[in-house]
Amino acid sequence: MEEVLSTPVQTLEVSTDQRVSFAPVEESERIRALDSLRGFALLGILLMNIVAMGVYPSAYDNPTVYGGSTGANLWVWVVLHVLAEGKMRCLFSMVFGASVMLLTTRLEKRGDSADIYYRRTLWLLLFGVAHAFLLWLGDILYPYALCALALYPFRKLPAKTLLWIGAIVVVGGVGVSVFGGFHTRNLIRDGRAAESAVARGDKLDDKQQDAKKAYDEWKKGNQPDAATIKKDADEWRGNPLHVIGIRATYVAGYEHNTPYYGFASWDIWSMMLIGMALFKLGVLTAERSAGFYAKLALIGYGIGIPLNSYTAWVIIKNHFDPVISGFTGTTYDLGRLTVGLGHLGLVLWMVRVGALKRLMGLLASVGQMAFSNYILQSVLTAFFFTGYGFKMYGRLERYQLYYVVLAVWVVNLVWSPIWLKYYRFGPLEWCWRSLTYWRRQPMRRATELAAFRSPA
Repeated sequence: MEEVLSTPVQTLEVSTDQRVSFAPVEESERIRALDSLRGFALLGILLMNIVAMGVYPSAYDNPTVYGGSTGANLWVWVVLHVLAEGKMRCLFSMVFGASVMLLTTRLEKRGDSADIYYRRTLWLLLFGVAHAFLLWLGDILYPYALCALALYPFRKLPAKTLLWIGAIVVVGGVGVSVFGGFHTRNLIRDGRAAESAVARGDKLDDKQQDAKKAYDEWKKGNQPDAATIKKDADEWRGNPLHVIGIRATYVAGYEHNTPYYGFASWDIWSMMLIGMALFKLGVLTAERSAGFYAKLALIGYGIGIPLNSYTAWVIIKNHFDPVISGFTGTTYDLGRLTVGLGHLGLVLWMVRVGALKRLMGLLASVGQMAFSNYILQSVLTAFFFTGYGFKMYGRLERYQLYYVVLAVWVVNLVWSPIWLKYYRFGPLEWCWRSLTYWRRQPMRRATELAAFRSPA
């Protein structure tokens, strides 16, 4: 959020004996299958983002906190736990890795220097900062840009090596999940023991005081009382300047204050590296057979859906106990990677066999304008939920949030092909590319391209 952004593209109609220097890639170089996959992932990311956008954040993992945990609300949580949570971000990151390969390969063929790659990435980072502070605290542009800064040296590695590195990082994430489960268990145990000591009238030592303080802070975020939830809702429904201040406090104090080598970066790096490998292998570019993609979907879903269904059952059976939920995280990466690959296989199988051509075309348009569509999603939801507009934050049940998702999807799917009928790329893509190449890019499809041509 889930943004892998569209690769730098421009529809330049240039003859083979001419060379376009220092400009985005030609439309003939664009891989439409990758666009469809990117569009699918972008729309899917909103399925998960919408929860933290519209209700108390910890309801994302634990529906008993807010938004409803029975009936339709529980079923929504189960379906998204199995098919979407982490899976869309996984797919998004893999497509971003493929985009890195597409960009760097093109730059090297044209003899352009690596500073284009880093300039593009640093502009993305600045866009991410603005997006996080002004629109959506769960912004993904900033962390993606940070991680992308480290990807450039990996572009020459063989696909097998990239897969191995990605797999090792995934295994490291499993270890972090195990550690996190024990940490949560100990934090709750020691915090409750300190509370019992206070209830008995005992004087707490320094260690017990620290345990109680940590537990109180944990409860505020994960098991909030009614007063905390009401205060949170009132803040997000406040005037626009107040909303910006609340968001800025969170972003600066948490989202942008984590170590570069932290678990969040591992999550992104692992899937980006795997995406780079799959691009080299021709998997993400629909170069494999329809049978290959059908098998990939069946194997991915065959492993991931039962695994994620089991963890959902365990979590519900234990009434969303935070310790049990934490330990189920040990299967998180396997479950999200396999289902993510299942989604990949299904979408690219449909591309290969020509199924649902109209839908695949719409998804490709959304994917080609992924940057603009990602920000548009944040604009629409910020206006709907916060004090920027309708102030609906905290007023909907979980299942009702998906009416909002559907409405935003319709906007993305309708405006993207209409815009691209007249313009070469989305408005933010145009801005990003003009800044990257430090030259105003032609926007309308009828724009003359003579200024971008130079002798071979």
